Amino acid sequence: MTEAEEVRFLNDLEKKLWNAADRLRSTLDAANYKHTVLGLVFLKYVSDAFDLRRDELKQQFSDPNHEYFLDPADFGGESSAEYQQEVADELEVRDYYLETNTFWVPKNARWEFLQNNNKAVQGGELWFGPGGELLDAPPNSAEDKRKARRISSVGMLIDYALELIENDNPKLKGVLNKQYTQLRIDQGKLGELIDLVATVPFRHKSLDSKDILGHVYEYFLGQFALAEGKKGGQFYTPKSIVRLIVQMLEPFKGRVYDPAMGSGGFFVQSEHFISEHQGRIGEVSIYGQEYNHTTWQLAAMNMAIRGIDFNFGKEPANTFTSDQHPDLRADFVMANPPFNMKEWDSGVNDNDPRWQFGKPPSGNANFAWLQHMYYHLAPNGSLGLLLANGSMSSNTNNEGAIRKRLVEEDRVECMVALPGQLFTNTQIPACIWFLAKNKGERTSAAGRKLRDRKGEVLLIDARNLGYMKDRVLRDFTKEDLAKVTDTFHAWQTGDGYEDQPGFCRSAPLDEIEKHDHVLTPGRYVGAAEEEDDGEPFAEKMARLTAQLREQFEESDRLEAEIKKNLVGLGYEA
Repeated sequence: MTEAEEVRFLNDLEKKLWNAADRLRSTLDAANYKHTVLGLVFLKYVSDAFDLRRDELKQQFSDPNHEYFLDPADFGGESSAEYQQEVADELEVRDYYLETNTFWVPKNARWEFLQNNNKAVQGGELWFGPGGELLDAPPNSAEDKRKARRISSVGMLIDYALELIENDNPKLKGVLNKQYTQLRIDQGKLGELIDLVATVPFRHKSLDSKDILGHVYEYFLGQFALAEGKKGGQFYTPKSIVRLIVQMLEPFKGRVYDPAMGSGGFFVQSEHFISEHQGRIGEVSIYGQEYNHTTWQLAAMNMAIRGIDFNFGKEPANTFTSDQHPDLRADFVMANPPFNMKEWDSGVNDNDPRWQFGKPPSGNANFAWLQHMYYHLAPNGSLGLLLANGSMSSNTNNEGAIRKRLVEEDRVECMVALPGQLFTNTQIPACIWFLAKNKGERTSAAGRKLRDRKGEVLLIDARNLGYMKDRVLRDFTKEDLAKVTDTFHAWQTGDGYEDQPGFCRSAPLDEIEKHDHVLTPGRYVGAAEEEDDGEPFAEKMARLTAQLREQFEESDRLEAEIKKNLVGLGYEA
């Protein structure tokens, strides 16, 4: 199947799911609606991934050449009850799933169980024993009833499934949104949603279930960001921007940290990048922090469905006042924090060791984020940070002094100016800061031989890249991303880099000093060279002036004609 056919398949799937799930919006507010849908998407994915591994194990148990082969002759033959029971028991051995990084799903939390029983609890009930086993009938004694679990609604059935998953996966304790029982929604509607999510076609010729559901999950996050406006956009960064930062930093090995992680988009793209380049996600350690509790939950679910190990701290918390990773020194730090955040420093010490380039102003957290991230870098660490354009030139309340020190101490590696209309929740123009602790010669995590870049800053003006994917949002093509990324890597290695007027320039620090340490790429890259068409300027000017005069004359003629027609129709011209 071609890439275009895969894209068409995913687009059709998006529309189907969104339009159908949208029926719930009339009965739920946006926040509950979001978690209702994504909770079920989470359950569906982990169940499908589990089933794929289960099918794989069945084949391995019957393959004489595989180490997991179960010889039917040892159990009375392939059709014997003893052999069938042995296979069934082996299929429930947790270690088989963990060895392939497959999320373990308890029996009564699997999608098949939910779908088979959601009708039974609409007006009926199910009873489960203390060990989670499904009982044939309600317990007889009051004591047995006290120990058992009665499920009498679809919401209770879903909550119970999530509870079982948390019990078997301690890292998700307190993460899953077990509030389906409290939803004020018709149980039939909830049952319909289960049946709807069940129609997601996870078996595909060239896309596996992880790719498909991961795509659906990210699509839903984006749609919720659009539906909820600024509030929804808190946890959603455009995928192409995340991909650009990841491609430029190349986080192949080491510790990756995002102090404003939202739903974990940078970690997901890091996984994609590593996979595409035949790396191993197990060689990367994931660290994150998020203040919003529900978004923190989404991030943990986002990691779990992909089998990515993570450390998001003990709890959701404010990065500035309750750093969940105080001793972390990361190899790669990537973030898209809230732009121009005010009143961020309540409870923060003016002499905090993170402010090594200067105390950030109370009215804007941009340089607080930048310095917090730099503080957490390892000796050879690099960071990529999305900030508002004002950060490149502002001299307000110590911002200019902080930027000056960053430049003078040679910590800035690259600046990328982005086009407008990239974000669902803000029209503020943005840029990307890339800082490095060591700009000297070394080998990167991706194996690139980096040259000594001390005393230079690469400035890239990408404002003219991208395309309008609809009436309000702009996006990058793969070619756009490659152009910026390849330019950066060529500059880092010294292999084939050249300044391009209107696009990129490698500027020495003394030149940046002459511009008062302003880092706006447009000041340095100049204008793009225009193609010489061979026509002398004087002749071109005369020709264009004559052409404009003719157009004015034609405009006057048409205006007179229109007035004449209006008079003929009885209107005053």
